Amino acid sequence: MKLALLGYGRMGKAIESTAISRGHTIAAIVDPKGQKGALEAADVAINFSVPNAAVDNIKSALACPIPVVCGTTGWLDQMKTVEAFCLEKNSAFLYASNFSVGVNLFFALNKKLASLMRHHPEYDVAIEETHHVHKLDAPSGTAISLAQDIINQTDYQSWVTEKNPTNSAQIPIHAIRKGEVPGTHTIYYQSEIDTLSIRHQAHNRKGFALGAVLAAEWILGKKGIFSMADVLNLSENA
Repeated sequence: MKLALLGYGRMGKAIESTAISRGHTIAAIVDPKGQKGALEAADVAINFSVPNAAVDNIKSALACPIPVVCGTTGWLDQMKTVEAFCLEKNSAFLYASNFSVGVNLFFALNKKLASLMRHHPEYDVAIEETHHVHKLDAPSGTAISLAQDIINQTDYQSWVTEKNPTNSAQIPIHAIRKGEVPGTHTIYYQSEIDTLSIRHQAHNRKGFALGAVLAAEWILGKKGIFSMADVLNLSENA
């Protein structure tokens, strides 16, 4: 398979290494420093560009039409526009706030736990996420996905970046930026009696890169809008 890398930062380079190790080739690289190769020569594009370049990069590939796998966060207010553009071009688009297989299993676990905890209002929920100092958005897209899945399963109505919100229907997300932490996400359910928590801790970026390449392999030849739940067949088990 021939891949186009939209963005060539830390994740772009990690994806390149993983893709080559799996027998794929890099047909094009699109980066602020310039473009190498022809985008039209790619079978699938993987976007890990900066947020303000994401929509243009995605649309450029979809217009070819080349399926796009996207892991960039911080642009999701334009998601509906991108999805409509994908369908208009009869292409394929897969967005994930996190491509790690472990994190996507964590998403399924989070949904299941939330469905159980909705019957125990004595517990207050909170989310904490820690990432490296280079991460541009806060909270992380993964933390937002976790919060939204809890909202969908419970009586919570929204999330906020305050540690102690005055509105009990809001989920607090505490975002920490330090060092070179690849990514740690923790969900806490706390009552006066005890605390229950689940956590996913990434040790490096290899899991994110592998998941993105697996998604690219899966989406080849497909049309429509997809997620990692489709790739990992988690939809019925979540």
